[in-house]
Amino acid sequence: MDPPKTNKKRGSERKAVPPPKPEYLRFEDISAAAFKIQSVMQKTPCTYSRLSKQYGMEIFLKKEHLHYTGSVKERGVLYLLSSLNQEQQKKGVIVAKDCSFSMAVAHHAVELRIPVFVIMPASCAQPHLRIYRDYGAMVISYGSTARDSLNHARHLAKENGYLCLEEDDSAVYLAGLGTVGMEIYEQVPKLDAVIVPTGGQCSLLVSTAAAIKHLNSRITVIGVEPEGFPLLLQSLKTGRPVTSDLYSIPNRKLYGDLFEHSLGTHTFQLAKTFVDKVITVREEDSLVAMLRFQEFERSTVDTEGAMGLAAILAGQLPELKGKRVAVVVSSANMELDLIRQCVDRALVLDDRVSTFTVQLGDFPGDMAKLLDMLAREDIKLLNICHRRHSDKGDLFKAQVECVVETRDKTQSTQIRRILSERYPTLHWLDR
Repeated sequence: MDPPKTNKKRGSERKAVPPPKPEYLRFEDISAAAFKIQSVMQKTPCTYSRLSKQYGMEIFLKKEHLHYTGSVKERGVLYLLSSLNQEQQKKGVIVAKDCSFSMAVAHHAVELRIPVFVIMPASCAQPHLRIYRDYGAMVISYGSTARDSLNHARHLAKENGYLCLEEDDSAVYLAGLGTVGMEIYEQVPKLDAVIVPTGGQCSLLVSTAAAIKHLNSRITVIGVEPEGFPLLLQSLKTGRPVTSDLYSIPNRKLYGDLFEHSLGTHTFQLAKTFVDKVITVREEDSLVAMLRFQEFERSTVDTEGAMGLAAILAGQLPELKGKRVAVVVSSANMELDLIRQCVDRALVLDDRVSTFTVQLGDFPGDMAKLLDMLAREDIKLLNICHRRHSDKGDLFKAQVECVVETRDKTQSTQIRRILSERYPTLHWLDR
């Protein structure tokens, strides 16, 4: 029998209700990623920091820089590669950017027996190419710029069926990164806040926040961006994603990986939903934070990895006093000569390395008295320059310029006072 006509009318009069939109990143996806990669990727430690007492809060450092390639991006890359179908895994993948993402792809693709090709311009540093080769990737030099190598990689992918991988905000990649949040929640009981470095696509921040907020919505999630590139902060203020073209990259050597891509629509919406606060830190504070990692944690991290701790050191989060705070240390990929330059600059910013000039009598023993005073105060002399006849008005004086290093700010203040009392002509050079 046909259904009653009255029922048909009533059904037709009802407004069609559209099905609810599926969530772009669900906790179930993050949990599935954690289960899939657990047999390959070990949990990184989340340890109590010796800096906790100094800054009045319990700081726990999630040391993601201890991964094989020195970056948290291994999590997303491993899950991404594991999720490829068998046909694509047989054909292989290809990357064309010298960054932490490409290093993670090269390493884990080889571990999963997936053919991997790395296309780099001729200008790429030889030590970096050696790293990719050591991982087991096929490295090809092509072109003079990064754009040339990327276009060639896309051409090879189209011709041979390779998958050209670029870091993006795909749900699979984000799910892998979100496993950081799950581990932090397991490792730090009674957690109050999580601080995550961010920039560009903000993939690590939003994926970690999605996991944390599902497990405990009361935990505060804070993102930290470089002061010269506040992409997410400005996007949240304007209500729409801001393109990276509006900002000049402050220092590509220090922050290169953070600015490879603009903020995506999906990550922006996730940030609006899950992130409680976004702040910016100065480059100087990040450099001092790198120094603190070496002194107190015996670890070498890059600028991106130090940004979370830099926000605490700079006093930008007073509301976290007395709280239990986890800080994600995301990466440690920086060349040795650049690390040395950063440490030297940080010592100056921290008032540990100072330069002063003083006029001494051009007589035997005057220089020895100055050096003896520095030795008694346990001051390390890094450099000294002695200029005679620097002032035509006084032929019996010599100008001495000294570069000295102190243990801490207290000793720096003390030596400044002692030298000022002894030498009226003392002049400290600006840092």
